[in-house]
Amino acid sequence: MGAEQQVRAGFVELYGAEPEGVWAAPGRVNLIGEHTDYNDGFVMPFALPHTATAAVSRRTDGVLRLHSADIEAGVAELRLDDLAPESDRAWTAYPAGVVWALREAGHPVTGADIHLGSTVPSGAGLSSSASLEVVVALALNDLFELGLQRWQLARLCQRAENVYVGAPTGIMDQTASACCEAGHALFLDTRDLSQKQIPFDLAAEGMRLLVVDTQVKHAHSDGEYGKRRAGCEKGAALLGVDALRDIAYADLDAALARLGDEEEVRRLVRHVVTEDQRVERVVSLLKSGETRAIGPVLIEGHASLRDDFRISCPELDLVVDTALASGALGARMTGGGFGGSAIVLAEAADVDTIAKAVEEAFAAAGFTAPRIFEAVPSAGARRLG
Repeated sequence: MGAEQQVRAGFVELYGAEPEGVWAAPGRVNLIGEHTDYNDGFVMPFALPHTATAAVSRRTDGVLRLHSADIEAGVAELRLDDLAPESDRAWTAYPAGVVWALREAGHPVTGADIHLGSTVPSGAGLSSSASLEVVVALALNDLFELGLQRWQLARLCQRAENVYVGAPTGIMDQTASACCEAGHALFLDTRDLSQKQIPFDLAAEGMRLLVVDTQVKHAHSDGEYGKRRAGCEKGAALLGVDALRDIAYADLDAALARLGDEEEVRRLVRHVVTEDQRVERVVSLLKSGETRAIGPVLIEGHASLRDDFRISCPELDLVVDTALASGALGARMTGGGFGGSAIVLAEAADVDTIAKAVEEAFAAAGFTAPRIFEAVPSAGARRLG
């Protein structure tokens, strides 16, 4: 039974009627552009084939009923008038936060029955939470005929996560889930939300991109992410700019000199400015058909995240070092950091060798066995039926 049939059947079992529709929204992998999104910078994610799927029907009585096939719990019943920021520490905060954000923005959502299922690995840095938010937002947009554009849904989902859940994330994850296209990476300017779909069909060029989930769980709202964000904002204030996006790469050395003995801020600024430049380099290389040449840029990105932003961990470093030693074209950690996943760009013929080497390295180090799968650039959020 496919995902659509599963959530449809689950909905009928829970609520005793057919849903009005079924929607899906994917997780994402970020090819390059890490921790740039809340600095008004550039990012380049693509959607995974793994999705959150939701069967949904409208209600008119101000009640929101939520259930997940992936959580051992009954149906959560919430009153829309009682929804309040940071009042919920359970998984339900993500879909409930979207309903709250829609209503706060003046959209007439009067209640819903929702049953969810997800194949996006949780805690792996692949945006499982954003996929939950986006699938609910798209379903409610369709059912209540709100007429919102995809980028507007992404903005509302970000507000739900920032204000309702209390996690200070940028706009990338929700935009990727809402807006990506199959066979493409999304070049997103997070300042004005302008988008360009950049062809990214590795299979056609004899390459593959592996995701290696280290199984080390991370949580954005545990403080470290917020510290990095505050440090970036401090750097922008000290340099007299609205955001670190405004520091040109050519002016980086002069900017760092102006920061004097603010060593931690200097490191954060250096990462963000060089990472924006790496995104632009990858876009240029992909446009000119030099896909293999992005490998060294990915490697540079990992070094910057490890040494300047300091958000890697031994497991992520082991994936990158082992993959490169086994013939990978490039590799880096992806996502928020402190665990989660790494990506590995490789020739198709080398994929099995690299995967085996990483698994053996993890076993030798006494780490939990990693989960390894191929990342295929896939479609963004959509109605299934």
